[in-house]
Amino acid sequence: MTNLPSEFTHYTRLLMGDERFERFLHSFEEPSPVSIRLNPLKSNGLKAIDGEQVPWCQGGYYLKSRPNFTFDPLFHAGCYYVQEASSMFLDEVLRQHLPAILRETGGGTALDLCAAPGGKSTLLRAALPANWTLYSNEPMRNRASILLENVTKWGHDRHHVTNLFPKDYRKSKMKFDLILCDVPCSGEGMFRKDEATIGEWSPQNVERCWQLQRDIVGDAWQCLNEGGLLIYSTCTFNTKENEENIQWIIDELDAEVLPVATKAEWHITGSLLEGFTHPVYRFIPGITRGEGLFMCVLRKRGDIASSASKKKGNADALKVLTPPVSPLPAEADRVELTYQQAIAYLRGEALVLPADTPRGIVAVAFQQQVLGAMKNIGSRANNLYPKEWRIRTTHTPDTHSPILG
Repeated sequence: MTNLPSEFTHYTRLLMGDERFERFLHSFEEPSPVSIRLNPLKSNGLKAIDGEQVPWCQGGYYLKSRPNFTFDPLFHAGCYYVQEASSMFLDEVLRQHLPAILRETGGGTALDLCAAPGGKSTLLRAALPANWTLYSNEPMRNRASILLENVTKWGHDRHHVTNLFPKDYRKSKMKFDLILCDVPCSGEGMFRKDEATIGEWSPQNVERCWQLQRDIVGDAWQCLNEGGLLIYSTCTFNTKENEENIQWIIDELDAEVLPVATKAEWHITGSLLEGFTHPVYRFIPGITRGEGLFMCVLRKRGDIASSASKKKGNADALKVLTPPVSPLPAEADRVELTYQQAIAYLRGEALVLPADTPRGIVAVAFQQQVLGAMKNIGSRANNLYPKEWRIRTTHTPDTHSPILG
């Protein structure tokens, strides 16, 4: 049995009750579910081989076991994203609440304020109409680089990555119709999946987190158009970072909490704070099939149509990050690689392409999915795949074990 901090165990048992808490403890004896979410731009009607659909996400699938994603070229091509299933609940939220915004605004702008590594951002971009613009932000530079890689591979237009603090967005006076605040938290919901988070937990960190979360939401609220939506989420259980923060948003910012229709068989838990009756959604391992998550949908009172028509702000101040790979020329020839060639390309190696391959910049692909570019000089083709994205291992499996089919 995993050794959990005594302060966490005492508080969380009282919070969940004995029956829920025992089921939560039992989940540590089981492997974490493995799940992926397909990219609708690139999956071309494919689905997970032997996958079972995540019920609250149209493109999400549970896998029967964890494959080695590193050796699947389609993973590197951005055909799917490896994402924890509970986090995919955002898809259900968007399908239920985006239509009301779309009826009022047509086009719009969205912001994911704490976006790395990019799971919820790529889900959000896939759910938004093509004419919307999405900004995905991460304050920490090294995490912003990971976010940029995942967003670039996902491949949607009008999706920008920034490396700013929430206050920088507030100062820019940019306005958004939808803001996702997946705020930094104490990580209690990740204890089963990532044992390192257990050692990082402390009551003092919980105190730091709920205060930081209010600061982030306060900045975000000033960036939200009247009538717009703010989706608040954490991967933790305690009420200080969840229900009590939602109550603060209601009291201090005059937010309206919106419900999300769910099904009983999803086993989602509502409020665990006595006297708090607003609709919130808590995923608990051992009860729901995923890791820990809390989510709440809030609306800024007012008319989004008139508010959106008065958008202002300085988008140039946001300093959008540039991907380390240039877009391929529209006329670039495409060369299909074998599996071994594809892995060699992803390791950054030079290749010898077919003799009839044109000289210059060409696109290389695996199973018709573009992996990147090479510069063909005849005797060999030089590798243009970004160094920071390359596979580090020198091992190459003999055959491809497909995940999509």
